[in-house]
Amino acid sequence: MLWLYVQAPFAAFRHFTAGSFRPTAPFITPSAAYGLLLNVAGIEMRLEDDRSPTTLIAKDLPNVEIALGAIVVPERHSLYQQLHNYPVGNTGADHAPACKGSKYNIAPARRAFLSNLRACIGVRGNENLADQVRRGLAGQGPRVYGLPFLGDNNFLPDRIDILESPRAARWLVPLREDEVLEPDEEPMRLTVTIDRADMSRTISRLYRMGAAETAAVPDTAWTALAYD
Repeated sequence: MLWLYVQAPFAAFRHFTAGSFRPTAPFITPSAAYGLLLNVAGIEMRLEDDRSPTTLIAKDLPNVEIALGAIVVPERHSLYQQLHNYPVGNTGADHAPACKGSKYNIAPARRAFLSNLRACIGVRGNENLADQVRRGLAGQGPRVYGLPFLGDNNFLPDRIDILESPRAARWLVPLREDEVLEPDEEPMRLTVTIDRADMSRTISRLYRMGAAETAAVPDTAWTALAYD
């Protein structure tokens, strides 16, 4: 078993949406935590496929169980940005000469993001992966691509530390059908596994965050991740 402390000034864990508003989940998702682990371990998650217009997920990735706890509940913010793209058809084509070869379709968009992420991540059920993460954090593992990031490659962690035991945190647990939320409580729909080739096969679940901090991790806090 492995326990990690992850700290970052900013993070964003996007839902699959289109339009002018780009939301974020209120906390790190199981799928994002899994991607972070693979990045640190030096395991390539991307499938090399020149025929696909999108980045596909590789097969036979390591199975693992992950527990997520908020040591500090991050705050949510939003800002406006300009999105530059090449549109389908002739939309905005009259702007192309002035852009000198750059993307010429410009539209405002509102992007949500989190600040002050302080997370405890538990890893169990795959000691080989845990050892690879340990070696990666010690600078002894392979670096396949890029730096570890938190949902957006502009948002890098300040630190990723190995813990001897879990820190007191508000643990995320799946929301049962018969549970009643508090009046000011927000359910969290978090992605567990992602299928970019067929979005209908992407798995997400409703979670709730524990009301009180505890170092005792609930049994229901563990989420199994498998890309078979």
